[in-house]
Amino acid sequence: MCTLNSPSLALARQSLRDALTRADWDPETILNAELALAELIVNAWRHGATASPVVLYSLLGGTLRVSVSDESAALPEQRTPADLSESGRGLQLVEGLTHRWGVDPQKRGKSVWYELDSAA
Repeated sequence: MCTLNSPSLALARQSLRDALTRADWDPETILNAELALAELIVNAWRHGATASPVVLYSLLGGTLRVSVSDESAALPEQRTPADLSESGRGLQLVEGLTHRWGVDPQKRGKSVWYELDSAA
């Protein structure tokens, strides 16, 4: 398991990429994991008002679980944006890139998570 407490999107993505590469995951699944992680971190910054979200990931067997925790108690809501909207598609993206996702309210804030199963 790895814990990152850094607002660095690049560091979080690189750490996840390195772990999945060492575990011999296929490049497309690694890319999906990175994109979903990026979306959750940006959401924590933008909607969770958290400059330094906590990123946790675990790799057990063939399942990757990633969670991003922020300090806002407001739960994420999937929206249906207008065709020309510049935002509002993040959770749809996470849903499309991962096998499962959800949110766990915490005593302070929440953790939004996703899981991906190895293609191998």
